[in-house]
Amino acid sequence: MSNLFTQGEEAENQDESKRPLADRVRPRSLDEVIGQENLIGEDGPLRKLIAEGQSRALVFWGPPGTGKTTVGFIIANQDDAKFVHLSAATTGVKEVREALKESQEKFRRTNQRDLLFIDEIHRFNKAQQDVLLPFLEEGSVKFIGATTENPSFELNSAILSRCQVFVFEKLTRDQVIQLVKNALTEERGLGGEFEITDEALETIASFSDGDARRALNLLELSSKLVGGSKEINNSTVENAAQRKSLDYDKSGEEHYNIISALHKTIRNSSPDASLYWLARMLEGGEDPVFIARRLVRIASEDVGLANSQALQVTVAAKEAVELIGMPECDLALAQAVIYLSLAPKSNAIYKAYSKAKKDVEETENQPVPKELRNAPTDLMREEGYGEGYQYAHNMEEKTANLQVFPDNLTGKRYYFPTESGEEKRMKELMEEWIARRRGDTDD
Repeated sequence: MSNLFTQGEEAENQDESKRPLADRVRPRSLDEVIGQENLIGEDGPLRKLIAEGQSRALVFWGPPGTGKTTVGFIIANQDDAKFVHLSAATTGVKEVREALKESQEKFRRTNQRDLLFIDEIHRFNKAQQDVLLPFLEEGSVKFIGATTENPSFELNSAILSRCQVFVFEKLTRDQVIQLVKNALTEERGLGGEFEITDEALETIASFSDGDARRALNLLELSSKLVGGSKEINNSTVENAAQRKSLDYDKSGEEHYNIISALHKTIRNSSPDASLYWLARMLEGGEDPVFIARRLVRIASEDVGLANSQALQVTVAAKEAVELIGMPECDLALAQAVIYLSLAPKSNAIYKAYSKAKKDVEETENQPVPKELRNAPTDLMREEGYGEGYQYAHNMEEKTANLQVFPDNLTGKRYYFPTESGEEKRMKELMEEWIARRRGDTDD
């Protein structure tokens, strides 16, 4: 069974210089880990669990490069357990079952448990995950599942009920800088052979987006590009990075997080922040049609009749996206985002429809009043269909005294216009119509 890490004599005999920098400087104890203080700090719950030897079945959830695999390896070392590392991206259920059975047999012979670490466990579907259940129930193996996706959606309930979930956070800017400084000076790292400018440190921290592995890979590549100067400056780092690798998963949780941020910043009338979240999505590879559809929704949900042009602007933006595609359509989307952000806001339509929908779902759906029904046949007319109907255009006030609701909802109101933008006029018109129907106007 392959293991990501080398141990014992194999590690001693391997040429350290040929191993990636991120692997060479990998922490060997919890005290060496940078970040995740809330989990493995002095009073961290995961640290206490490890110290008490209770880390039997765990799920580590967090972005790449935050130390999930490293902490797993440290746990295995501390418990003197064999670290069996598999990835759901490259390993099938057959290999997982073989590893579990091998560990089970070892446990029955020696009473020692292996630690099975499955990276990207969310790539197994929920039926495939079931292979773990009997072994977790028996306790013949220690288990850690690592995922970048929300376990609530990606892991089945039986697995979650047997595991403790710990959330790993992205490294902060200061933590990434400290990580890089350590790697520059550590004997296992670059051994003090290079110096780095403050600007280059900041650039690595920015480009890495809180991913320790990305930061160390960028540092290592930069060190190979400096030539004889031995100084890593900003231009060297930018040359190594080429461009920022954005942390965006079009099918994962970040997809929903960022579209939520875009929607809420538009609702909050914050055009600059809205443009930022739009750029995060587009530059991360999001389908622009998906964004355009959400903007159309926002036009009705959050602007509504406070600015009746908002819907037309967003529909036009969607047509532009479908006409010219990326990258040319980015400005059409930016235009719509700014327009929506600065438009007067009203959620009166959203609230009105929600109330109407609730009545449809929760009250008796009584028949349509007969005066509102069409009567295309003699039988329908004999049954009273259309009887008493008054054609509004023939009325002096352009409104008739009709029964417009079923009996159980007579007099119901859903739409309450606000004083925002054009909707202020809508409010005045609605009050006029209501007054005319009651017959209490001054005309």
